[in-house]
Amino acid sequence: MILIDYSDRRPIYEQVAEKIAELIIRGVLPPESQLPSVRSLAMDLSINPNTIQRAYQELERKGYTCSVPGKGSFVSQRTEYLEEQRENILEEQRKLAEKAICLGIDPRLLKEAIDQCEGGEKA
Repeated sequence: MILIDYSDRRPIYEQVAEKIAELIIRGVLPPESQLPSVRSLAMDLSINPNTIQRAYQELERKGYTCSVPGKGSFVSQRTEYLEEQRENILEEQRKLAEKAICLGIDPRLLKEAIDQCEGGEKA
């Protein structure tokens, strides 16, 4: 489900693209599955179809989807974007951990915070 946060400073098309990308990465939208039509998603979210079209263009530019003229947009079969996302997240995590340690936060507290996240292993 896609929820728009109107208090978010980011443009709505970026929020929509991010939410769809999350659904793709989590496997909710598997490879080769068709995305909702621009018009139907625009109606569901009560936003302008041009906004959805821009979100779909952004997803295609980033390699998450591909469009088939006359058929619609589909989740890409390629999975390079998944590995790229994982690498980006791990790099962000490393930087955040370094910053936290520099601020004097005990590394054990960082590990506990990660373990408390859904899917984290318990020590």
